[in-house]
Amino acid sequence: MATLNISLPEAMKTWVEEQTEHGKYINASDYVRDLIRRDQERYDELLKLRDMLAESIDSDVAPRRLEQALQAARDRAMAELFAQPA
Repeated sequence: MATLNISLPEAMKTWVEEQTEHGKYINASDYVRDLIRRDQERYDELLKLRDMLAESIDSDVAPRRLEQALQAARDRAMAELFAQPA
């Protein structure tokens, strides 16, 4: 496994340490790997949504249906934005 050294402000370092002290994560590396994994999953979902919207636009979807798709995408983005970490 590759090693990556990063610098964090003291407040972030404290946050990471607190996450590992509560037992959810084995160590800081485990916590950061989980964050990256979740970010990758979110990115993949956003790409899927973008592709679905592009496909809808290309297929001459009625404007009301397109607006419903856009609203669903907005709702999902807001839900993810305010979701509590698992």
